Amino acid sequence: MIDWSPPNRPATYAEKSLITAILNGDYPPGAILPAERDLAGKLGVTRPTLRETLQRLERDGWLTIQQGKSTRVNDYWRDGGLNVLNALVRYGEKLSPDFIPNLLQVRLALAPEYTRQAVELSPDQVSRCLQDSTALQDNPDEFASFDWRLHYSLTIASGNPIFTLILNGFAGFYEQMASIYFMHSESRKASMEFYQSLNDATRRNDLIAAENITRIMMKKSIALWKSYAGGAL
Repeated sequence: MIDWSPPNRPATYAEKSLITAILNGDYPPGAILPAERDLAGKLGVTRPTLRETLQRLERDGWLTIQQGKSTRVNDYWRDGGLNVLNALVRYGEKLSPDFIPNLLQVRLALAPEYTRQAVELSPDQVSRCLQDSTALQDNPDEFASFDWRLHYSLTIASGNPIFTLILNGFAGFYEQMASIYFMHSESRKASMEFYQSLNDATRRNDLIAAENITRIMMKKSIALWKSYAGGAL
C-alpha cells in the first residue's frame, strides 16, 4: 500500500508515491485515480503541486488526463517513454524476473552498433578508455564501475547522442546490477578478455571485428546472467 506520511519535498514525494502505487498494482492499467481534491489530501500536497505532478506523469506516459473526465492510468509498458525506464529502476522495488534479461537484450541490439561507430569515429578515445582496464582490481565494484564508464564512453564516441540518452535511462541501476553480475569470477574473466580483444580490434581500426566482438560478449553476458539467476544469484 501507499505510504501516506507527510512529504519533505512535496512534488518528488507525490511523483514517487503515485508511480509506486502504479507499479505495486494499487492503480493498475485502466484504473481511475481519485478526484484531485481527494488525492491531494491523501498525499498531503497542495492541489497545484499535485496538478503539476500529474501533468509530468502524463508527459512520461503513465497517465491520460482529459479535461472534464477522470484521470486514467496507462499501460506504461505500451504508452511510456524513456523516463518510465528511469522511474522503473528508481522506484520498482520488485522488478519482474525478465526485466534485466530484457534490458540486456536491448544492450545486445545497441552495443555492437555504437561500438562500431565509436571505433570508426574516435579510435584513440576508445583505446584510451579500454587501456584503463589493465589497472582494474579484481573486485565486482571496480568492474561494474569500469563497465559503465566504457559503455557510456562508447555511446559518446559514437557521435549519436540518442545512444547516450537510452543508456542514461538506467544509469545507477546499471552499476547496481553489474556489481551482482561481477561477483562471479567467470564474468570478470570474460569481460577482461572482451576489453583486451576490443582494444586490439580498435588499434587495428577493424570496425567489423569490434562490432562482432561486442555482439559475442553481449550474448555471453545474457547467458551468464541467466545461469546465475537460475541459481538465485
